[in-house]
Amino acid sequence: TGVVPFVALLLLQRRPVAGRALLVSGSGCPSHGLCRSNVQEQTRRQVAMLNATAQELFSLYLKCQGEPFSSESDKLCNPAGIFFPAFRVNRTSERKEVLVAMYKLFAFLNASLGNITRDQEELNPMAKELLERLHNTTKTTRGLISNLTCLLCKNYNIFQVDVRYGDSSKGKSAFKKKQQGCQVLRKYVQVIGQAARVLLPHLSPS
Repeated sequence: TGVVPFVALLLLQRRPVAGRALLVSGSGCPSHGLCRSNVQEQTRRQVAMLNATAQELFSLYLKCQGEPFSSESDKLCNPAGIFFPAFRVNRTSERKEVLVAMYKLFAFLNASLGNITRDQEELNPMAKELLERLHNTTKTTRGLISNLTCLLCKNYNIFQVDVRYGDSSKGKSAFKKKQQGCQVLRKYVQVIGQAARVLLPHLSPS
C-alpha cells in the first residue's frame, strides 16, 4: 500500500507487482510534454486494436496449453474466482470517471500480461506466435497506459490512481499457472469489448 507517482507506476508495469496507489488531484502532474499531439486518436486506435485481437489471443493461448484446456475451457477458464478490476462505468458516465476506470483496468491487465508471458516463456518456450502476441499486446497496453496518464494529467490534474493488481503466479504448479492465465484472458475478452464501447465515444474528435 502506498502512493506511487504515475511515472513510477509505468516503470512498475514492466514486472508483476501487487500494491495500491491513491487517487490524488493536485500540482504534481508531470509536464504535459508527456502528451503526443494526437493522443486522443492514438488512444482510440490502441483500444480498438486490443478489442480486435483479444479473442484471437485467448484462442491461441488455449491451443498452446493443450489438454485439458482445449476441451474444457468453459470449466477451467471460468474467471469467477479471480480478481479483476470492477468496470462499472458506461457511455453516460463522466469522462473523468471513464478514464480512471480505464487506467485501473489496463494497469491491472499489463501486470497480468507480465505474469502470463513469464509463465509461457517457461512452460511453452517454442510457442513463438503466442509469445509474440503476448509481447505485442503488452506493448500496446503500455502505450495506452501512457496516453491515459497524459489525458488524466492534462485534463483533470490527476496524477495518481488507486490500482489493485492480481495475484502473482510465481511458485504455483504448471497447471495452476496455465489456468490463471486462461482465466485472466477469458475475462479480458469479456471486458475489453465493453471498455471499447464505453471509451471510444468519449474520445471522439470534437
